[in-house]
Amino acid sequence: MNIDIALADFAKENSFSNKGPLCVALVVTRHAAKKGLPLDPDSLLTHSEGQVIGMGKSSVQAILKEHGIDRVLAEEGGRTSRGSVRNMKKYVAFLNGLHSKQEIDLLRVEQWWIRMVSKHFAGKPFSLKFDASKSLRSVIRDLMFQAEKRQSQSGGYTIAGTMLQHLVGAKLNLLLNKRVEHHGASVADKSSRRDGDFLIEDVAIHVTTAPGEALIRKCSGNLNSGLKPMIITSQKGVAIAQGLAENAGVGDRIDIFDAEQFLAGNLYELGKFKSSGRKTTAKHLIDEYNSIIESCETDPSLCIELS
Repeated sequence: MNIDIALADFAKENSFSNKGPLCVALVVTRHAAKKGLPLDPDSLLTHSEGQVIGMGKSSVQAILKEHGIDRVLAEEGGRTSRGSVRNMKKYVAFLNGLHSKQEIDLLRVEQWWIRMVSKHFAGKPFSLKFDASKSLRSVIRDLMFQAEKRQSQSGGYTIAGTMLQHLVGAKLNLLLNKRVEHHGASVADKSSRRDGDFLIEDVAIHVTTAPGEALIRKCSGNLNSGLKPMIITSQKGVAIAQGLAENAGVGDRIDIFDAEQFLAGNLYELGKFKSSGRKTTAKHLIDEYNSIIESCETDPSLCIELS
C-alpha cells in the first residue's frame, strides 16, 4: 500500500487536519521512531492516563523547527485537548496496522504530516457575506454556521466558541473605543481565576456556545464579589442558561443575551442605522476581530474575510 495514500485516507476518516490532531500525529510519530513499531498505546500515557507523554508546545515546536517552521501550531501543543488520548490510540492502531503489512519509513510519515501542518497554516479564512437584502442577524448566523460546520470536522477543537469570544471582544473594542484585555480561547478555557472573559467596569462578561452549571457557579461568584454577570451565548444556549440560572436561584440576577442579537444590535447603533454605516461598521468589526486573532490565536484560518 502507498503510505501517502494510506495517511491521506486516515487523516480524512479521522479528521486529522486541525491543530490538536496534527500535534498528536507529530509527537506519536516521533515516539514510533524512538521506540519502534508496534507501539503500545498505554506506554504513551502519563501516570494519570489523562495526557499523552510528550504532548506540549515545546515538543511540537521543536519538531516543526527541524523542518524550518517557526510558527506556533498550538499554544498547548494539543496537550489539553480532551480528544488527544483518543486520537493517539487511533493513530497508534493505524501505524501498527501498517507495520503488520509492510516496512514503514517513519521519516517519510513525519514529512507527510509536516506538509499537512503547512496546509493548515495556509487554510482559508471564514467569509462574512454582507448582503444588504438580509437581516444583520442572518449575516452573523451564517458566519457562526461556517464555524460550527468546521468545528464538526475538527475533532473537538472549539472553533465556534473561539470565534464568538473574539467577535464579542472586537465589538467591545469598537464600542469603548479602546482595546480591552483579550485572551486566547485556550487560555480562557483553562483559567478559573478570572472573573469572566471580559471585565468592563463592574460587568463580568462570559462568552460561550455551551453554557453549563460551572458557568452559573462562576456567575454566582461574580454576584458574591459585587460584580454584574452577563452571559452571551447562542440562541439555543440562552434557554439552557436561563434554566440553569433559575435552578440555581439567580435567574433574575444574570443578564443573558443571544449573541446574534447582541452583535447585530451594535452594528445598527454604531452605524447610525444607515445602510452605508452598517457595512462600514461590519468592516471595522471584522478588522478588529482579525487583529485579535493575530495577537491571541495561532490558527490564521480563524480570520474572516468581508465579501
